[in-house]
Amino acid sequence: MINIGVVGATGLVGRKMLEVLEERNFPIRNIRLFATAKSAGQKIKFNNELIEVEDAANSSFKGLDIALFSAGKEASKIIAQKAVADGCIVIDNGSYWRMDQNVPLVVPEVNPEDAFKHKGIIANPNCSTIQLAVVLKPLNDLYGLKRTIVSTYQSISGAGQKGLNQLFSELNGEVPADRISNHQLAFNTVFHNISDDSLYSEEEIKMINETRKILNYPDLKISVTCVRLPITGGHSESVNIEFEKEFNLDEIFDTLKNAKGVVLLDEPQKEIYPTPIFAQNKDDVFVGRIRRDASVENGINLWVVSDNLRKGAATNAVQIAELLIRK
Repeated sequence: MINIGVVGATGLVGRKMLEVLEERNFPIRNIRLFATAKSAGQKIKFNNELIEVEDAANSSFKGLDIALFSAGKEASKIIAQKAVADGCIVIDNGSYWRMDQNVPLVVPEVNPEDAFKHKGIIANPNCSTIQLAVVLKPLNDLYGLKRTIVSTYQSISGAGQKGLNQLFSELNGEVPADRISNHQLAFNTVFHNISDDSLYSEEEIKMINETRKILNYPDLKISVTCVRLPITGGHSESVNIEFEKEFNLDEIFDTLKNAKGVVLLDEPQKEIYPTPIFAQNKDDVFVGRIRRDASVENGINLWVVSDNLRKGAATNAVQIAELLIRK
């Protein structure tokens, strides 16, 4: 039985973490919930019990075995180290620790062994990276990845409650009180923040670097374009792969059909393929529209969809915790 904490418990991902912990019957002895001082004092129901939220910045983590963090980059930078000093293992959903060479970046279906190399902190990858890595790993093992091109179609929930609030305000004909983009979200597409001299967005850079780290393939040739869509849940990705070797399409179907965490939905003539609505509230990564790319030697196209709040965040973090307690 584990003493567990959830930091950022009042946010979208934090609440989803609590939902996943309940659903998976995680072996909890005691649970404590944390958030900002502004949210401290709120009560959240977990397993039919109301639990009061504590101020993360001014709380001790002593007595906790594991803490799931979804508190944002700056909070993770400071509070995660405090939790580790108090003897707690941190599984952090924020971006701050992901590329630290001393912090493993883990997708349990892809690199579970890395979870046990931690020094107190384990990083949860970006939501779009997770679903991509789950699919790329078995294909890389099979034929070797020569080059990968990815275009994402990401839901607004990936930007948190702030993004959803802007979208719903616009759909209701109201002026948003807060915004994630100067552009309108409703009936529109927008890019993530672009502040790098390379002209790649923060999200695109994350996906490139994180995929290389998770696959232990630092020289992987990968190019990414990330786009937000005015939908509330589920990320989709168009993935083009060029393999090192000649491939057999039937073998690719069989490999993905049997891959951990992957569900194959590929009968396009019958309109059977993954969609964001189908993937909502599910923990798998769904793949379809698999077909040869005739424009390049040894190339294929495929379509990958997953729930960004579950497998893309909360479920992956809980699965890492399950790895630790099984060990």
